[in-house]
Amino acid sequence: MDPIDSTSEGDPLCFQALDDLVRALEAIRAPRDHGRLDGLVRRGEGGLRESLRRAFLTPEGGLPGDAWERRLPLAPDAQLAVMQTPVAELIAGGQPLALFGDNLFVDLDLSADSLPVGSRVGIGAAVLEVTPKPHNGCRKFRARFGMEALRFVSRPDLRPRNLRGIYLRVIEAGEVACGDAATVLTRP
Repeated sequence: MDPIDSTSEGDPLCFQALDDLVRALEAIRAPRDHGRLDGLVRRGEGGLRESLRRAFLTPEGGLPGDAWERRLPLAPDAQLAVMQTPVAELIAGGQPLALFGDNLFVDLDLSADSLPVGSRVGIGAAVLEVTPKPHNGCRKFRARFGMEALRFVSRPDLRPRNLRGIYLRVIEAGEVACGDAATVLTRP
């Protein structure tokens, strides 16, 4: 497979129909309090995706070497983009999860009910906080996963589930590694 970067597009043969996505979503159940970090992706120069096994997250730099720290002025509310692993796998339709451009993939319920703004999550040795910035689909998302996937994550009745994901910011620095526990520490 070709390297994945910020200009990569998806394979239309992998795009899912809206009805199929909605139907498959019914079977997805994520842990509410104790989950796991399944994937860690850094967006390097030119948006080139690099899957990592571990990284040291900091409040000042987020995920070191990620595109976030190169976009000035820094947007603390968009420091780390996060998706729920089973939802990402459903939407990807067999394509690599790095195609999303998100930093963390977790098996944890990311819904607004489960993780309202201000909730804190411990992953590995780091403490992260849910920010108010909405994580929405865009033209790149549509090019990678199709118009039906964009409609899926944007449906008003599904929007509270945060199917496109959420943003977190680093509150306490620490090392994280794939397989680490992702534990809800506090909810407002």
